[in-house]
This record gives sequence, C-alpha cells and structure tokens, in this order.
Amino acid sequence: MKMYLDTSTSTTILELDDHHYEWESGRELARDLLKYIHDKLQENGCDWHDLESIKFNAGPGSFTGLRIGATVINTLARDLNIPLYNQRGEQVEIILPEYGRPANITPPKK
Repeated sequence: MKMYLDTSTSTTILELDDHHYEWESGRELARDLLKYIHDKLQENGCDWHDLESIKFNAGPGSFTGLRIGATVINTLARDLNIPLYNQRGEQVEIILPEYGRPANITPPKK
C-alpha cells in the first residue's frame, strides 16, 4: 500500500492507495497522528508492514505541522525500510520541511 501524507495545514490529508481521507487535526496532530494513520490502515485491512512507500508534502505550510509530519514519516520509512518521496516525487533518504520562509521562532525570555 502506498501512503501520501500532508500535514502542512490544520486539515491533515492522508491517502492510502486510492482512499482519500481528511482530518481536522488542529492541535491534536502530535498526539493523534500515528493512531489516525493506523486506524485508516486497519479500515483497509492493512497494518504498518503493508506500507510499500511514503510520499510527503514537505511544504510550504505550518511550521509545527510540517515538523510533526516529517518526524512521523521519516521514522516510519526508516523503521519499515521503505522508500520515501518528497512532493515532487523524488526519492529521498530523509524529508526536511520546506517552510517557504524563515521559521518564526520566539527567542527565550531569559
């Protein structure tokens, strides 16, 4: 099964082969993303080891959403030993988020 994931907005997009899912993940993305993917795999009679490849939209988009999504798919691809592709369809070893602008990180107060 081929997986596509887009966490660049508050609406997470997941595709498993020809099945398209949208989830208003909002602030629950970090907590619930793995469970959401696993639940959708199980709805299709599959499990983690049925994944053949992962494609990820690395941005531009939400700083936090892209970091969370990239962490999850990089970990899955490595642990499952499956190919990983960026949004241009290029096979890559690791996904790095493409924010589209410099990250707006608040400096420490101390």
